[in-house]
Amino acid sequence: MYDGIVKVLLLGSGGREHAIAWSLSRSPLLTKLWAAPGSDAMAALAERVDLEALDPDAVARFARENGVELVFIGPEAPLAAGVGDAARAAGVPVFGPSKAAARLETSKAFAKDFMARHAIPTARSLCCEGTAAAKDAARALGGKCAVKADGLAAGKGVIVCRAFPEAEAAVDLLCATTAGKTLIVEELLDGPELTVMVLTDGRACAVLPPSRDHKRLHDGDQGPNTGGMGALAPAPVPAGTWKRIMDEILAPTMAGLTDDGLDYRGALYAGIMLTQAGPKLLEYNARFGDPETQAVLPLLDADLLTLARDCAMGELIAGVIPAKPGACVAITLASPGYPDSTKAGTPLDLSGAEGLTGVLIFHAGTQRGAKGWIATGGRVLTVVGRGTDLADARARAYAAVAALQVPGLHYRRDIAAKALGRTVA
Repeated sequence: MYDGIVKVLLLGSGGREHAIAWSLSRSPLLTKLWAAPGSDAMAALAERVDLEALDPDAVARFARENGVELVFIGPEAPLAAGVGDAARAAGVPVFGPSKAAARLETSKAFAKDFMARHAIPTARSLCCEGTAAAKDAARALGGKCAVKADGLAAGKGVIVCRAFPEAEAAVDLLCATTAGKTLIVEELLDGPELTVMVLTDGRACAVLPPSRDHKRLHDGDQGPNTGGMGALAPAPVPAGTWKRIMDEILAPTMAGLTDDGLDYRGALYAGIMLTQAGPKLLEYNARFGDPETQAVLPLLDADLLTLARDCAMGELIAGVIPAKPGACVAITLASPGYPDSTKAGTPLDLSGAEGLTGVLIFHAGTQRGAKGWIATGGRVLTVVGRGTDLADARARAYAAVAALQVPGLHYRRDIAAKALGRTVA
């Protein structure tokens, strides 16, 4: 376990990275935090760097020349570009898997093959090249299927279909994208979803509090999938299910990384469906989830910087990462038209939520203008309530949203409601 002082370069600019910067900045070990590209909101916590975060050589050179002791990679794009590999080759510790290991996220076909070879329970699926093969696969499933783009699609590469005409349209839509040259068509699973994020140095595995994302745009889990409209943590897990997740999903995943010689040092996200037949793995992400991270990090009773450094150096201690009592509920506020098209420029008056007890606001797509904050992206803000229990956390989060002056921004009104046995109120 590392107990020295650390200079960190954080890559990314979204709400997840704002939450990571907030958490890293609380560490007594931190002496310097740079962010590339960062954001106006992150500038209060880190020095922004004019550095192309997708350029492996540029990142490695900056890290080497500035004595960076940890490169912390937030989003998936730098992983896919091989930024972590370049920094490690330059002798700089990195929190983030290698490009080869990141294929667990960057290629759904690779991930499904990995699951099959290592006997990890998942949905039956077919990997399809071209629209005809994908439509045949959807027809064989009676149209009740999930159509997934093989490549990265910013959380919007999955379309859930209940009938064959929907599946046909989904195939046509995704095949027309860069990420969808290859499609995965898989059986539709039913049950509540669970996000389990772990930290790993490729050998040991340390488990974060379980969380639950709300992917659909509208209340009642209606509308298209998005990058995530809210999250809660810790998510309830039925009795006996947690051991099955550890034994049937996480343990064989860790063994598979070793068997396949994949260099994995960072956060690993397992999206799981709790079916009547038991937990089944839906997908991997090769980094922290968004917005789950915003709900999980405020609960940690551990130093994120120490954990990340231990991952990078191969010194992680296996186990369950300590969490504080209570719960968090995160609510995403999005620009009009999200996720298909977004309208930027909405003025944001955040003063109404300042000073509210148990409330954090993480910026995803904002900019500070001459007259204050404005919205610049699809997902704009994540408002987090932390309370003594889930109901208290939810109440604090929605009270903060109500106190904000953010006209026109869209948000769901039922985040965490189902977990509390409610509909909306």
